[in-house]
This record gives sequence, C-alpha cells and structure tokens, in this order.
Amino acid sequence: MDSLTQIVLGAATAEAVVGRKIGNKALLFGAIAGTIPDLDVLASPLFSDVGELIFHRSFSHSLLFVIFGGWFFAYASWKVFKWEKLSFKDLFLVFSFCFLTHILLDTCTTWGTQLLWPFTSYGYALYNVSVVDPFYTVPFLLLLIIILFLNKTNPWRSRLNWLGIILSTSYLFAGLFLQSKASSIFKEQLEKQGIQLEEMITKTTPFNIILWSCSAKTSKGYYTGFYSLFDKDNKIDFAFEPANKQLLEPYLDNTEVRTLIKVTKGYYSVETMDDGILMNDLRFGKFNGWQGNKNGEYVFKYTITPLENGDLGIKQISYRKPVDKTYVKAYIDRISGVK
Repeated sequence: MDSLTQIVLGAATAEAVVGRKIGNKALLFGAIAGTIPDLDVLASPLFSDVGELIFHRSFSHSLLFVIFGGWFFAYASWKVFKWEKLSFKDLFLVFSFCFLTHILLDTCTTWGTQLLWPFTSYGYALYNVSVVDPFYTVPFLLLLIIILFLNKTNPWRSRLNWLGIILSTSYLFAGLFLQSKASSIFKEQLEKQGIQLEEMITKTTPFNIILWSCSAKTSKGYYTGFYSLFDKDNKIDFAFEPANKQLLEPYLDNTEVRTLIKVTKGYYSVETMDDGILMNDLRFGKFNGWQGNKNGEYVFKYTITPLENGDLGIKQISYRKPVDKTYVKAYIDRISGVK
C-alpha cells in the first residue's frame, strides 16, 4: 500500500498495543514502525530493474522478519531510548504487530509480498484492494486525528481506534467478497462466449472495490474484461491479447528473463521492437483498459534488448497517462455502471 496508509495502520496498531501507557507517542511510534518494512527500497540503486523487483517486498515483508526484525528493532529501541513506561515485551509487540499488519495489507494488493521468504520467492497476492484506496485510508485517518486530541486515559480513545481498525479490516473482507462475486461473473461470461479458461486473476481497479478487472489465461492468449457492481447487465466485452511467448524463447537462458516470468506469475505477453522485444506485465493491465481502448498502454512493461557483449539489457517502463477532469469523470462513470 501507499506510505500514508501504512503510516496510519502502524499508528493505529501501536495505539492498540501501548496507547494507554504513552498516549500520542504511541501514534508516532507506530507511524515510524509501520514504514520500516518499506525501507528496503533504499537498496534499489544496488540492483538492476529486475533485481529490484525480486528484492522489494522480500525479506522485509516476510513472516520471518516479523519475528526476528521485531526482536532486533525492539532490542535496539530498548537500548537506545531507555524507555521508562515500556518493557522490552511492549516494544517487541509494537514492532512485530506493526510489521505483521504492514505485510498482510500489502499481500492484499496486486504486487503481493514474499511471505515465506527465504523458503520461496513466490509473491502472495490477494488482489482485493488497490495500492491506493481513499475509502480504506481516509476514515481511518480521520479517526486517528480525533484520537490525537483525547487524553490517553479517555476510554473513547481506545474505542475510536478499534473502530478504525474494524472498519478498515471490514473493507478488506468486503473486497474479498465482492471479488468473488465479480470473478463468478467473469467466468460465467467467458463460458457463454465459448472461451476456454485455464486460470484467471480477478483484481480491483484503483481507488475502489466496485470496478473489477480480470486477466483470463487461455491456450491462445489472454482475455481482459471489466465489471462494475453497478453495471445494469453482466455482459462483458473481453479484449484479447495474444501471448506470443515464442518470441521469448531465444532469451530463456537468461536468469533475469526467467525471473521476470516468475514475477509476472506467467501473466505476460510479448511484442517485437526494432531492437529487441517488449514484455507486458498483464497483472496490472493497461492504464486505460477500462475504456475498451485496445491500443492503450500497459502500466508495467519491460524492454529486452540484446547487447553487443552478448548480454541482455532489460529496463522497466512504467506508464502513467496524464489525468484531467474528463478522464476522472469518465472513470467515475464507469465505476457507476456506465459502459
């Protein structure tokens, strides 16, 4: 999730654990602890584009880090700051719970997390919430702002904090429920249109859990469709993307190419370029795919170019279309069921 959301979640987590002991300091403490797992991005300059993909959200987003990282940061904090009102156990609980809630929330997104690192580098992802979703974050944040003005002994402080935790968690479960509903409709429509499905990812679109998209894998390629819970009918116009995986065969001996295939979980398509090939990450789809624009740009893609020394140059391209009022209105309309 975005940094603000993780700060809010961390603050609420620490408040639930030690808020009665240290008051507003718990909010600050948790806000800092909640961002620690994402500090792995500081090592990004040390890696190639592909290496960064596999490193980010690996050890610092694993269950192992919850235990050993929680112990390390608790011990360091205990020694450096000489807490008077908090025991080592309190510190360990704050750090470990802040780390745990952070990685579990990230697991709900499309990126996912390597929960079982170092035993596997597989990225576990539920796809039930967007990386940025104000409906999750804003109510949570407003309740924490109110808590800031309440004394640590005020019973409403704890009540409001738990209300925020319950509301935000309920939103995630609502996302899972609505995802299941959307997935059923995608499968139903694929079957009606005679499309033989092998497997499928159903994921939410940015800023909401109303408009859903699917990436359906078949033997010939991939079908992408969109469905809003406000749509007046279940009819879905799927866009087809040929896989063209044979274009990648000359490069399969390259370790980074194989890593890209693993990162995308096999959801990728390949295109030719003048000086190489282009690999599209289909998990994130096209930026404006909901508009039915078959010529839209994929959010994440990778250029693979043979170099003179025999190696491959692999670069990530992240596409972001300039957004104006017309685009925002059209997006809101589509969420509202306007096709």
